[in-house]
Amino acid sequence: MAADFSIINLNEFNESEYGDDIESIISDFTCPKNSDVEKFLHKSAMEFTKKKQSVTYLVLSSDNGSLLGYFSLAVKPIMIEIGNNATDISKTMRRKIERVSKFDEMRNCYVLSAYLIAQLGKNFSDNANQKITGSQLLQLAVNQIKEVQGLIGGMVIFLEAERTDKLLKFYISDNGFAEFGSRYTENKDDPHELVQMLKVI
Repeated sequence: MAADFSIINLNEFNESEYGDDIESIISDFTCPKNSDVEKFLHKSAMEFTKKKQSVTYLVLSSDNGSLLGYFSLAVKPIMIEIGNNATDISKTMRRKIERVSKFDEMRNCYVLSAYLIAQLGKNFSDNANQKITGSQLLQLAVNQIKEVQGLIGGMVIFLEAERTDKLLKFYISDNGFAEFGSRYTENKDDPHELVQMLKVI
């Protein structure tokens, strides 16, 4: 799979063969299914990467260099409550989490640092979305995390997504994530629930 795609960290873009084309490549990205994903890449990805709040990776076609999608990664603390009805982690997964977390007795939860897949989106310009599947894009993000894992350790990936049947099937049934909680967005104009999911690698 990796042979079909080039993955470029925005920090290293100027040193790549694509050089100064970064703005035109990014401006080509459209994602009508999720305006937040599109807005982040256009408005925030570069700034967040420079400030080391997260790092964004562009996924380009190895054939012609067209932008197929992107993902953004960060490290964030998470809390996994025990006994919460939303928690759906197996005993095996719980034992693994115990090795890299601290148990907070007051809150009855595990506290740990985890790898966050903060953004994930395919490019719908010129049918570029047909050249990569969602699972392929997600696996590229997981593979990138595994490279970091080999250097510094850690074993938990998490992400948040809207509670829709399609997204839950994609992340949980198709790609092995497990739901561990939820939260509501802070957007006063459009508050909505985000499902929190994790995967142990």
